[in-house]
Amino acid sequence: MTTRPRKPRRGFTLIELIVVLAIIALLASIVAPRYFNSVERAREATLRSSLSTMRDAIDKFVGDQNRYPESLDELVEKHYLRSLPLDPITESRETWLAVPPPEDSIYLGGMSDVHSGSQAKALDGSAYQDW
Repeated sequence: MTTRPRKPRRGFTLIELIVVLAIIALLASIVAPRYFNSVERAREATLRSSLSTMRDAIDKFVGDQNRYPESLDELVEKHYLRSLPLDPITESRETWLAVPPPEDSIYLGGMSDVHSGSQAKALDGSAYQDW
């Protein structure tokens, strides 16, 4: 009976696995902050777009009706907005803040501007309510 030489076992050593996991962890720690910042920037861009759309609708309402709308719901009822947009920061349609018209305004009505109802701060340090 002859014995055959054993073939070396194939596989990875524990050291090799630890090195690969360390490289993956390093790459994940570099990518994760960039990912979360890009998500926040996208929310801010959506908020700016929604505010711009609602302010444009308010301006068109004033041009047509010669008064400010009483609420955002009136803009939807009179078809100046298709629907009330979602505030991307608070993730709610109910948190928009209506700003009353200035006292020296020639137009009557309940609101002349709109802001986000979020208490949070933007990436640039400004408050979302001030946008």
